[in-house]
Parts: sequence; structure tokens; C-alpha cells
Amino acid sequence: MSELNKKDKPLLSIRNLEVAFGLPPEPLTSVVRNISFDLYEGQKLALVGESGSGKSVTALSILKLHDTRQTHYLHGEIEFAGHDLLSFNEDYMRKVRGQDVAMIFQEPMTALNPVYRIGEQLIEGLILHKGMSRANARAHMIELLDRTGIVEPHKRIDAYPHMLSGGQRQRVMIAMALACQPRLLIADEPTTALDVTIQAQIIELLEDLQNEFGMAVLMITHDLNMVKRFADHVCVMKDGEIVEQNNVTDLFAHTKHSYTQHLLNSEPDKLVSESDVSKSAGELLRAKNIRCYFPIKAGFFNRKIGDVKAVDDVSVVLNKSETLGIVGESGSGKTTLGMCLLRLQSCEGEIVLNGNTTISNLSSREMRPLRKNIQVVFQDPFSSLSPRMNIKQIIEEGLKIHFPELNEDERYKRIINILNEVGLEESMLSRYPHEFSGGQRQRIAIARVVILEPKLILLDEPTSALDVSVQKQVLSLLSNLQKKHNISYLFITHDLKVIRAMSHKVIVMRNGQVVEEGLTEVLFEQPENNYTKELLQASLFRES
Repeated sequence: MSELNKKDKPLLSIRNLEVAFGLPPEPLTSVVRNISFDLYEGQKLALVGESGSGKSVTALSILKLHDTRQTHYLHGEIEFAGHDLLSFNEDYMRKVRGQDVAMIFQEPMTALNPVYRIGEQLIEGLILHKGMSRANARAHMIELLDRTGIVEPHKRIDAYPHMLSGGQRQRVMIAMALACQPRLLIADEPTTALDVTIQAQIIELLEDLQNEFGMAVLMITHDLNMVKRFADHVCVMKDGEIVEQNNVTDLFAHTKHSYTQHLLNSEPDKLVSESDVSKSAGELLRAKNIRCYFPIKAGFFNRKIGDVKAVDDVSVVLNKSETLGIVGESGSGKTTLGMCLLRLQSCEGEIVLNGNTTISNLSSREMRPLRKNIQVVFQDPFSSLSPRMNIKQIIEEGLKIHFPELNEDERYKRIINILNEVGLEESMLSRYPHEFSGGQRQRIAIARVVILEPKLILLDEPTSALDVSVQKQVLSLLSNLQKKHNISYLFITHDLKVIRAMSHKVIVMRNGQVVEEGLTEVLFEQPENNYTKELLQASLFRES
């Protein structure tokens, strides 16, 4: 261990912490206020809250990782093992980081340096803090990579970050954090970007390693189901303050604060039923034997040596006013299938729209008039909305192309109507995407699509980047719009809670193929395929 002395209790004690951001002489903005909690040896504590609640600011303050020029600790103490970390200079904090307190960040791809092999990054802490030779440090990290579940760690240690999957990169981050056997591990949203099966594996891994090393864990998350499964104690944060804290059992059983109850009530409700879709409505989309292969090339002459079968002989039927959920882990082919069905990706097979229009053989020019009927809402609205256009221009753009007969006043009336439908105000039209929250940006993306009166919308992970309460609002909006405008949805996601809330039917994909399909409730209650059972068991909303 480092120079810090071991104390029995508590290991970490934060008292009346207040953190402000600003660059004097400009006025400071207080972002965290009156934060107080204790974390004991071997305890798992969760900081819970939505985006902007201050949970990550609090966690980063423990290691003093904020920009020192613009961060001001106005009040309070952060005591670790009997020492006030806020009184330490930067040189001493470097000794604490990694050795006594380690951190796993939310997005390992940005936390890992893409220029260096992971082995170089893994052994750095052991050389600095433990004085190990490179050979001993490498051997130790191979053992730890193996312990975290990395297959063939002696080979993976020489890989670059981009050569690993998301789950593998997160395991590398865990191995790096545990290299010096820290007494406190801070995990900032460690499973947010991962598939449900990988999420479950990472949580189980953290539990096993926490028990093995006896360390304390501070988990930062917005996922209450994960908290219920993992943590011993919970602090709920809102607007920079802790509004409630208790042990997990009592907090879930006897909620005291209205905001905590609001979070607990933010699980998506069941928004559809089989009776919503009239059997006489007819088919909107039928696809048969869809194949999308990507060539694998190698060698000096870049010759083809095989294929990646992204979509392998898939058939789909979607009725009018119906939602078909497409479920699967990353790499299962679900997004590629969606792109194929909308002719945004070249493929083989037959695609028929409205029962009489075969679109699979149409050219890009021939598809253009049909585009207003088949639209897409993407996962990240900030990336899909032009930063150089205001909201009026973004929503109006499609109208100008697909409804050229409308004059300016008629377009404006339609824009106002759709803004009202998605819960936005006329005063927002002159603002730009960066001036909105994530939930508002997704509403803008939905408005841009729905204003064209499409018959079919592909929803590609439309709520995965949103907080739970905002997610519920967007799902309710999508359900209401479907019923009002008789829209059909292809809903792509790995979140089974969302699928159960939104979909009439589900197909489960793995390695480019459909392994199971059926009515949503039947498939959830009586899954037949082993892979479907694994997904359901791994999902944190369902007891294993």
C-alpha cells in the first residue's frame, strides 16, 4: 500500500462538499452542494441520479481529476483512510491514484489510448507504483487479464484497443484498475454501453473481484435495477444534492423522497397490446430471404477469403400500425437488417411495400419519392441533427423536398402542429441542437420524421442514450404518435424492457440469423431458444 495509513472505519468520508466551476473573475457556478456520505471497507455504495445530477462530479472530486484552473472546492472535506485528499498537492495525488483509489470510466474506448497496445497501458501503473520490472509487470497483467475473463490474454495483451470488443475493453479497464489492488474502486457507469449479457458478466465479475480483494466500490449509475442487484447502500442525487440515502433494501421498500419515487416509477409501462393491430389492416412490409454479406479480404493482392454474414437469409412481415421489435447483441445484424429493409444498405432478397410495390430492385433515384413513407430515427440525436441549422430549418427541410406544393405559411403551420405533438414550444424554433437536452433533441428528431407522414419508421436504439425518466416520456410519445397516425415501427434495441413495453411482435437475432420470433408476451413468458433464454436471464430487470 501507499503512505496512507489503514483505518478500520470509514474508508471514505465526504462531509458537506461543495464544488463550483468557473474562471475568475467570472462568477462561479456551484454544481455540487452539501454532499455527505461514508463508505466502509468492503462496502458497495451507489450514487444514483440522472444526467446533470452531480454524481460524476462528486466521484471525480475524490481523485481531484477536474481542471484545476476552473474547479473550486468551496467547502467540505474528502477524507480517505484518515487523510483529507483536498489538502494534498498534485504530486501526492498521483501516488494515490491507481494505487489506493482506482477508477473505471464509462467509455473504455476514450479512456484507453488508441496509439498504444493495451499491454503498455496496463503495466504502466505497476512500474510507477510498485517498481516492478517490465517483464514481471507484464506477467502479472496477463494473470489479471485471465482473471477478468479475457480469452488468450497472452495474445490480447499485445492488441490495440480498437481490436477488442466493448466488453473486452471494459475488462481491460477493470484489470488496469485492479493492478495495484486499490482499497477503493470507483466505477462510473461501467456497463451503460454494453449488451445485457455482457452487463451481467461485468457486474458478476466486479462482485467476485470485490469479494476477493476486499475493496470498497463506489458505483456511479442511473440504472436502479443494477443498484438493486449490486449495491449495499444508495445515495440518490438531484440537482447537485443528495436527496435521499439508505441501505438498498429499505430504500426500495420505503422510499421517502418524491424524486426517488419518480425514478422508481420511470420503468417503461406496457404501451401496446395485440388488440391494437387490426387483423384486417393488412401488411405494410414483407421481406423474404434477405442476405447482406461483407467480404473479408487479405493478402498482398487484397483477395477475398470469405464473408461476414451480417444478415443471413432473414424474412420479416410487418403489419400496418404494428411494432416489430428486433432484439440482439452488438454484431447480431439487427441494425444492418433495418438498413436493408429501408434500402439504405445493398442486399439480396425481396422487399415488398404496401403489398404491391417491390422496392428491392429499385435504384436510388427510383427510391427517392418513396423516402417520405419510410423514415429513420437514430440512436444519437446530437449526431443526426445538423449543428449549423436551427430547429425550424431542420424540421422544414424534409417538407421542402417531399411536399414542394406547400407555401411558407402552410409549412409553418405544420411545423407548429408537430412541435405541439412532440411536446416542444414555438419559441424554440430559432434555437440550435446544442441548446437542447438529450430528450428534447430526440423529440426534434422524431418531429422531423413524423411531419412527413411516413407509414414506416425505423427506430434504431432511440432511447438508449437517455435517462430513465426521459426514456419513458419518449416511449410514451412514440406510442401516442403511432396510434394517432397509424405508423408502423421497426424497433431495434438491446434493451428488453423497452421491447416489452413497445412491441407487438419480436424477432431475436444472433450472428445474422433469426433464432426465435413470436408475439412479445408469449416470447417473454415462454422462450424456446436457449439464446433467447440467456438474454432474458441476463437482463437486469428479470430475476435470474
